[in-house]
Amino acid sequence: MLLYLHIPFCHRVCPYCSFYKHTPGDTPIGKFIDALTTEARSRIQSPPRTLYLGGGTPSMLSPGHLTRLFTALHGIIDFSKLAEVTLEANPATFDLGKARLFRDLGVTRVSLGIQSFTPHVLETLGREHSPAQASEAVHLLRQAGMPSINIDLMFSIPGQSKADWQATLEHAISLKPDHISAYNLTYEEDTAFFDSLRRGEMRENEDHDAEFFHLADELLTSSGFHHYETSNYARAGHHSTHNQGYWQGEDYLGLGPSAISTLGNTRWKNLPDTAGYVAQVVAMGHALAESETLDPEARRLERIALGLRTTEGIPLTLLSPESRQHASHLANEGLASITGGRFILIHHGRALVDPIAAELV
Repeated sequence: MLLYLHIPFCHRVCPYCSFYKHTPGDTPIGKFIDALTTEARSRIQSPPRTLYLGGGTPSMLSPGHLTRLFTALHGIIDFSKLAEVTLEANPATFDLGKARLFRDLGVTRVSLGIQSFTPHVLETLGREHSPAQASEAVHLLRQAGMPSINIDLMFSIPGQSKADWQATLEHAISLKPDHISAYNLTYEEDTAFFDSLRRGEMRENEDHDAEFFHLADELLTSSGFHHYETSNYARAGHHSTHNQGYWQGEDYLGLGPSAISTLGNTRWKNLPDTAGYVAQVVAMGHALAESETLDPEARRLERIALGLRTTEGIPLTLLSPESRQHASHLANEGLASITGGRFILIHHGRALVDPIAAELV
């Protein structure tokens, strides 16, 4: 089982982000942490394989709040049995002392939300850090002895040129991180960017997306990174164990406001309201807001959509006879390979994962 903790707090709400998040405001963070640990004690029934703290911005928690949270978690989970402990971090939220605290608390992997090293692109994204702070954050984590460092980057941002994207990639590579995630900007509902897209102020361009995708693939793989999932590249020994579990269909437990869990054929979502979450956990020990039972067909479709994103692909047995025929055509066109009973997207097929998945289901 994978364990995810959602920390919803951000200093600033970015205009492209659709995750449940908010500024702290009047929210008592200490009470939130107490509720989160209460939910953990109530919900964790078996030892997790990985732990991932996402958000929001987990790294913006004060040293005292981080210590309080991790001390409680150490009393619930045997950290020595965890394959990986990931903390998402904003470069503007920590110094060397705090980076050392991350390590002391048991974090083995930090995922830095950098997105770009180009000032005008960072401004468009509403990020609060500078390129210099982003670079320094990597150095601080190295100095603190962090075993694995990921840099999150984003492309196809309004106003971002191909030269901007290439310069960002080259600078990221020069910092020698262990892992780089390169995400295509998507316009999600309930974001300022989506509203701008709907008004015609921003535009999507699939050809442009593909060009940026292939540039990342070329530069990162030639620099020694393994392109193991559509948006993820790793040096040997630094693949994201937690995220691989998602893509392979493992069970996962989500704690915190808005967090989603899937255990067996049951999926549920927590209340997407921090104050309501705290009140419900205090009263009931959980914050379940809605749940559903997944039938075998729903699980099959998810396995196809997620598995196609990886270099392992999917078993042909997941596909209907008609879809297997289509898979053979894609292989003949050089967009996929069929090896050992598995269907794997290759070359330009990797950039077309979403439309290909839609065709196969």
